[in-house]
Formats: sequence, C-alpha cells, structure tokens
Amino acid sequence: VVESVGKDVTEVTKGDTVIPIFLPDCEECIDCKSTKSNCCTNFPFKVSPWMLRHERTRFTDLNGEIIYHFMFVSSFSEYTVVDIANVIKIDPRIPPDRACLLSCGISTGVGAAWRTASVEPGSTVAIFGLGSIGLAVAEGARVCGATRIIGVDVNPEKFEIGKKFGLTDFVHAVECGNKPVSQVIIEMTDGGADYCFECVGMTSLVHEAYASCRKGWGKTIVVGVDKPGARLSLSSSEVLHDGKSLMGSLYGGLKPKSHVPILLKRYID
Repeated sequence: VVESVGKDVTEVTKGDTVIPIFLPDCEECIDCKSTKSNCCTNFPFKVSPWMLRHERTRFTDLNGEIIYHFMFVSSFSEYTVVDIANVIKIDPRIPPDRACLLSCGISTGVGAAWRTASVEPGSTVAIFGLGSIGLAVAEGARVCGATRIIGVDVNPEKFEIGKKFGLTDFVHAVECGNKPVSQVIIEMTDGGADYCFECVGMTSLVHEAYASCRKGWGKTIVVGVDKPGARLSLSSSEVLHDGKSLMGSLYGGLKPKSHVPILLKRYID
C-alpha cells in the first residue's frame, strides 16, 4: 500500500494498492512503446544497489549508515522507496499474497510461454526444472493450448504437482539410463519438442534443452539465471543446419504495466 508519493508522481496516490516490479517500464521510450520488447531504453535493467534514476540510496540505518537497495524494489523490507517506473497499481480486491506472485516468478513463467515463445495450440512443450517458474511456464503453455507438456526434473514428486498446471508427461532426469534427457524427449515426441524452456539457471541444461528441440522450427527459451560469467558454446554448423531458435526471456517478455494487469484480470475473472 502506498504510504506517500513524491511531488511529481501522478500515477498513484496515497492509499493505493500496488506491486513493485524489478523491470522498469517508463511507457515513453521507443522500447516501451514497441510491441517487440520489454527492455526500457530510458531505464535499462541492471543489478544495482541504488535507486533507479539516481546513483544513490534512500535507506540508512539508525546510525546513518548506508543500506543498499536491491533490484530497484527492495521488496524484502517492510517499507521501501520505489521509482514510479517500477510500480503497478492494482485492484485492491486482489489479496496481496496473491498479487505479489506476479512481481517476478509467475509472470516470468507464464510470460515466457505466452509472450516470448508464443506457444501455439496443439504444440509440444518441454520444461527443464519444475520450480515455481517452471510450473508457471506449464500453466502458460496450457493456457496457450499446448497439448503435450513434458516436465523434466530430478524430483519425481514434482509430476503430481505439475499436473495441476498442465503437465501431461514427466522425465526423471536421473533415471534415463545411458541416454541423455534430450534423446529421451526426441524419442517421446518423434523428433523433438516444439518449445523447450530452461528454468533452472544452468548452461548445461540450456544445451540439453536446445538439443531437445525439433529441427526446423524448435524454440529454446532461456528463463533461468546462471552465475555471472557463465557462457554457452554451440556448434555453428548445428545452429546453421538445424534451423532452431535460442531466445532469452527477461520477465517472460512481459511489459509490466501493460501485461500484468491482463494476468490480474484473469485472476479476478
């Protein structure tokens, strides 16, 4: 709930219910106005200890010592100071413990299937990693009309949970015998999945997801965040000859102020 606003803020007022989003959305730059991107030109996303517009903090402790910000929103604190580009006003009827899920994980997963991959009805999807984001990808794929949604994880209990979100098949990653997971998926799907999502944050899984994609039109979407400096290495001839796509998906490709309200409306309806 908004406690107070700056003198130039008109988008929200004191008492409004809002959710903070780590990805800025100024709604004014060429990227924010484009349907092709969610990467704001005026305020590029970066991991920073400062406020969005000013290279300084608004937090201090009782002794006056600096406390740094986190991802522009510092949402682990009871009170925070957030730029208007990182705030979305929401319907107060939506419980905060539900709305907050759209600040990052659920939006990222659903958006990756809906906006980044544009999963088509009747398609086959493979999801590597069935944490909250992977399950959200499954939900997004289900809503988009995918008819086969394969979950890949080291924990078989995730399958029963995943069925609630649309999973139809499960691959236990440590029980594939001498076959790589990609070979198992290729055999299951008669050539590979139409869309593969890496939701763990491991370059090795990105390679495995890419190998699991169907030649000619398969898309691999990188959603997980690996450690800084992690690098991918792909065969240039494979990239050329196989005709697959490899894409990154920051916040699921969603524009926070345009697309999150759509998801919130689905919740209300």
